[in-house]
Amino acid sequence: QVQLVESGGGLVQAGGSLRLSCAASGSRFIALTMGWYRQAPGKQREMVAVTASGGTTDYADSVKGRFTISRDNAKNSVSLQMNNLKPEDTAVYYCYIRIVNTDTLRSNDYWGQGTQVSVSS
Repeated sequence: QVQLVESGGGLVQAGGSLRLSCAASGSRFIALTMGWYRQAPGKQREMVAVTASGGTTDYADSVKGRFTISRDNAKNSVSLQMNNLKPEDTAVYYCYIRIVNTDTLRSNDYWGQGTQVSVSS
């Protein structure tokens, strides 16, 4: 079993910055893909940014050039630096991890509890 603990988020004015962090804890796993998704009211959950274990990254077009994802493999943690925030970035942000269990070699996906990001105009 893997637990994800998120921190960061909050209320900020348009043009401001926030940083989200997420740490995975548990045993007998290797983190594969880590990242962030978000869900705004009335909308489907969407990918914001993800990073693979090898370091490759992918971003939603709407956040490219504004958000930066980073990970610390030694700590099984991932962070999202969000700059030049816009009101349309308002959503609940969820940390995501795909792991492989080192005993069973099966992969599983886990989600954080979500953290609110609100951007005022």
